[in-house]
Amino acid sequence: MQRKTRILIVEDEKPIREGLVDVLVYHGFDVDTAADGRDGLKSALSGRFDLILLDLMLPGVDGFEICNRVRASDPEQPIVMLTAKGTDEDIIRGLDLGADDYVCKPFSVAQLVARIKAVLRRSQIGQDDVYRLRLDRDLEIDLRNLEGRRGEEPLRFTRREADVLHYLHANAGRPVPREELLAKVWGYPRSLGLETRTVDIHIAKLRRKIEPDPANPRYLLTVRGAGYRLLSG
Repeated sequence: MQRKTRILIVEDEKPIREGLVDVLVYHGFDVDTAADGRDGLKSALSGRFDLILLDLMLPGVDGFEICNRVRASDPEQPIVMLTAKGTDEDIIRGLDLGADDYVCKPFSVAQLVARIKAVLRRSQIGQDDVYRLRLDRDLEIDLRNLEGRRGEEPLRFTRREADVLHYLHANAGRPVPREELLAKVWGYPRSLGLETRTVDIHIAKLRRKIEPDPANPRYLLTVRGAGYRLLSG
């Protein structure tokens, strides 16, 4: 008998937590819960879960600290954040700490389930034989180990950032539309018609890391009306 996918929900608001349990159990997941940050951190560090659905505003230990601690322990652990609608600073901070994606409250049940499944699919896909990117003599990126250097400055990347660079590099001969990145990197069905800024946020984060001047990018370009393109120097 095939093992069910195990999901940990860390959410302090009881109605939301119970609603999430009902939805995910209905869709065939094995679900455990934590109602505060301390219990959530302990469970999250156990390594027993295929995905962690993590609220950011928690009593005891907040979701940012949980995400940071989990990432330090297991760089590949899939994490989806739950965040209040419109808190861009929280979204950016959570993604910087290594969360794979975010879902804003209030959320569509169909989109929540689709995004959880997409993150789980991506966690099962490895990189191909392209592990290192050299964009010029001063900028090299190791996609497998999520690290690189710009001159003498060390760089660290999240798995999702590495996946974006990997896909753009594989398609370097053309600009890649946002919708294609959502489908190929995040695994979202195009039919969902997602309204999400996750691609733009990841591009902005990558530019801050790899570009000498993020406001005037040299490597990671926006092609107006067409998408993003990765260039060598």
